[in-house]
Amino acid sequence: MRKILLSSIILLAGLTFIARLSYLQIFSFSPNQILEDPAIKAVYDYPERGYIYDRNGELLVANQPAYDVMVIPGEVKSLDTLEFCGLLGIEKEHFLEQLSKARVYSPRLPSVLVPQLSKEDYGRLQEKMRRFDGFYIQKRSLRYYDTESGANVLGYISEVNPWDVAKNPSYAAGELKGTTGIEKEYEEVLRGQKGVKYIQKDRFNRDIGPYKDGALDTLPVQGQEITVTIDKILQEYGEKLMVGKHGGIVALEPSTGEILALISGPSYDPSILVGRERSKNYSKLHYDSITKPTFDRSLLASQSPGSPFKTLNALVGLQEGAIDTETTIQCFNGFFVGRRKRGCHCGGGLRNLHSGLYRSCNAFSAGVFRRFYDKFNTTGEAQDAWEKHMKSFGLGTFLGYDLPIGRPGRIPSREYYDRVYGANRWASTYIISNSIGQGEVETTPIQLANMTAAIANRGHYFTPHVIKKIGDEEISIPKFTEAKHTTIDKRHFEPVVQAMAEVYKMGTARWLQVKDLDIAGKTGTVENFTRINGVRTQLTDNSVFVAFAPVNNPKIAIAVYVENGYFGSRYAGHIATLMIEKYLKGEITRTDLEKRMLEKTLEHEYAKPYSGQPFKINERAW
Repeated sequence: MRKILLSSIILLAGLTFIARLSYLQIFSFSPNQILEDPAIKAVYDYPERGYIYDRNGELLVANQPAYDVMVIPGEVKSLDTLEFCGLLGIEKEHFLEQLSKARVYSPRLPSVLVPQLSKEDYGRLQEKMRRFDGFYIQKRSLRYYDTESGANVLGYISEVNPWDVAKNPSYAAGELKGTTGIEKEYEEVLRGQKGVKYIQKDRFNRDIGPYKDGALDTLPVQGQEITVTIDKILQEYGEKLMVGKHGGIVALEPSTGEILALISGPSYDPSILVGRERSKNYSKLHYDSITKPTFDRSLLASQSPGSPFKTLNALVGLQEGAIDTETTIQCFNGFFVGRRKRGCHCGGGLRNLHSGLYRSCNAFSAGVFRRFYDKFNTTGEAQDAWEKHMKSFGLGTFLGYDLPIGRPGRIPSREYYDRVYGANRWASTYIISNSIGQGEVETTPIQLANMTAAIANRGHYFTPHVIKKIGDEEISIPKFTEAKHTTIDKRHFEPVVQAMAEVYKMGTARWLQVKDLDIAGKTGTVENFTRINGVRTQLTDNSVFVAFAPVNNPKIAIAVYVENGYFGSRYAGHIATLMIEKYLKGEITRTDLEKRMLEKTLEHEYAKPYSGQPFKINERAW
């Protein structure tokens, strides 16, 4: 009886063991379960990221080979750490720190010990790595830039951190992902899919061949190439013009909302954030508190728009019947708010819509503003209507473009002023600065460009975007292809457009004309303040310019914002005109303007807050 019982127990245990092994062999194909088996090692094959091309098929971003030194902590044996560190060119303390992090992540899974070796370092180390158990070299691709421009819009890639891995299990420690710009926004498209090979090991931890003869292995899938709306030549040209200047440039195609150029100055060569020097180079850029090259001024600089905003106040006045095209307002080389006179540089006299805009008359704009508010029973009601009109141009809110950063700017509401002054205790004279684009109004350069595109289209715009094609497929996303209409009737735009065209012919930008090219524009000169030792100090004005061309069939709308750039046509106007001619003609005839912008720098202006030099007070904004 005992023999039968013992035999039964042994037989049952054997059958149970065989059944479990059969289940693991036949049914257990989950990658996670496979990786839990100490007898199986996973070796990943990382794909190349997708290429990025400009709107004309010109290459912007490709790939180049790089090599990571990988470690599997559980397989590391005794080694001469000083020799090993010498071969890798790293300090012993750094080696021990990285090895400790790898053990915390997983003693069995590979982690990056030293990333992004050059081809030269790889060639030197390849043969010697076999002497160090638990370490191997893995090939991967890094970004190669076929341009020295566009760092802010293209973005860069970097290693995932522990939070990325926890949030998205498809990432593993040491992998690369898009961190900013297009690389981040279209990460899932560009990234591709990594392949994997499962290696069977024996009881001595030696590789003995593919697990299940490679039945579970997968090949890498390269990321898809994308075509973006950026014009490589225009982007590069704009960045040259912005050398030595701080500010942002945004150029759009009005009929589609496609972003032609997105420039932040100062910028940097995107290739310096590739390779083993990436971290050191990024630290230099990030901690540069004066020029702030990593701060994308085209999307994040939220500042007073200045006189370009007068066009919108004129349109609102027309829409609400506060004025018509023949309404005249007297300019006394300025206008009065109570007993205080606010200045103007238009020359004085009677101004109507046409002359008020092309001469950029502050008194006319302030008069239109007052007349609009006087049409309503209360200032609060007027503010609600004004806010609605302004936001219909995409101001005071995120535009919804396909880039990962931005700011909404500010279009102040009734509630905003109630908090500042008290409910129903304020009037249009309190906020009269908004009539000329100062006061509490704030916009970003991309919002100014979008506003200009809406005027160029006579009342509608398309959400700005950078994606054009994924692979060979044209992108048609309703968010980007459906027109957004403003609250202003189409018939009111033409007189404003004609006044903007006169800015070039006989107004504030008359010396910027380009032969055989009709451009409509608007200058802006914005008061510029900062705090120095706690004291509010006025610096040289910011230079602003918006424009579109041709006037009757717009192909480009542009906004240029140059910090400390004096009056609107002096720097921003020059740059906008050159950008338009470059895009529409492919060459520059106004070489005098080009020479000036390529040679001129504003570094002396930016040094003032740090040098103790006296500041220039300029009341041109008024």
